Amino acid sequence: MFKPQYPRPDTYTPATIRPTPAPVEDPESAPALAKTPTALGGLVQNSPGTALALAAGGVAGVLALASVAVSLLLAVAVTAVALSLSGVVLLFLVRALRQEFKNH
Repeated sequence: MFKPQYPRPDTYTPATIRPTPAPVEDPESAPALAKTPTALGGLVQNSPGTALALAAGGVAGVLALASVAVSLLLAVAVTAVALSLSGVVLLFLVRALRQEFKNH
């Protein structure tokens, strides 16, 4: 009763995959072996310009991370200075209020 009833597919034909035999090559007529792929996987040709571009990208990344770190440290330093100044101001205010109440 609660089991769904699906209609039977009337146009479905299962696909059959048959492997094709590999051609037999004569070892004497085999072409020379290609160069092995490099670390970049053959996406970029190895040249001095490529190496220079990779080095420049690495330097740019390090400089970006360094600027973020310096700005975070600067934000912490500014916050610390602001808190210390407000602490000194509050200390002077509390002392002034105590002196005022002692005189009256």
